[in-house]
Amino acid sequence: MKKSAGILMYKEAESGFLILLVHPGGPFWHKRDEGAWSIPKGEYKEDEEAEAAARREFAEEMGHVPEGKLQPLGQLRQKSGKHIIAFALEGEFDTSSLRSNMFEIEWPPRSGRMQAFPEVDRAEWFALAEARQKIVSGQAPFLERLEELHVAAARRVVDQTGKK
Repeated sequence: MKKSAGILMYKEAESGFLILLVHPGGPFWHKRDEGAWSIPKGEYKEDEEAEAAARREFAEEMGHVPEGKLQPLGQLRQKSGKHIIAFALEGEFDTSSLRSNMFEIEWPPRSGRMQAFPEVDRAEWFALAEARQKIVSGQAPFLERLEELHVAAARRVVDQTGKK
């Protein structure tokens, strides 16, 4: 069974919070938008911790080492059978500084020519409602879990202060 780990980065905004998503590079995804975006993630082996893999994959795909405490968002099983574990991280990322690693494929198919493409060709911040439209359907529950995490954190603050 293949496993991936990733980080769902978010930041506070006046209108709620913003979600950082990435668009996959390469010719297959070139013209796709809605339902094509993802959290920065990648595969890892049994001997690697999911949290360490999530940080490594974020660094490889974004060109930036994520710092801060990761909050578990759980695991999802994709239609392909792959399992994805995600972590939420409140943070900041300048999308213009994106520096993704590259991959090679034969392109065009059966041409015998290998071409290199960035694993991620774009990164953007989206409001939660727009992120729900952009993200691949199999990862959408991570957005719901992030929202639940925020609601629970707000309740804890209210409980601790006694104020609404």
